[in-house]
Amino acid sequence: MEDVMNRDEIFSKAVRAGKRTYFFDVKSTRGNDLYLTVTESKKRYNDNGDFYFEKHKLFLYKEDFDKFKDGFEEALAKIEELKATGNYKADDETYSEKKENYSADVQFEDL
Repeated sequence: MEDVMNRDEIFSKAVRAGKRTYFFDVKSTRGNDLYLTVTESKKRYNDNGDFYFEKHKLFLYKEDFDKFKDGFEEALAKIEELKATGNYKADDETYSEKKENYSADVQFEDL
């Protein structure tokens, strides 16, 4: 029974970062394809002082790994560039160009 419950859990790494914890979990599908979940967990308090954890989860599938990695690395490089120059103003031309080249044909029925 335990084998069936854990068959999709391959690897897990928790990263504490200030008030947040990020969980990187590598899992497998029934078809033995690997995917990654990234979960952000934040401790929150309700009105009566009891705490709970607010979680947001992102699923990354194998066909998207390279594109996600490229986009993530480009964003980090841009942050480093902006920190070095001190210019945090949005580049409207670059943003507009990228926005025009981006198209998403997502139907909610597909999700």
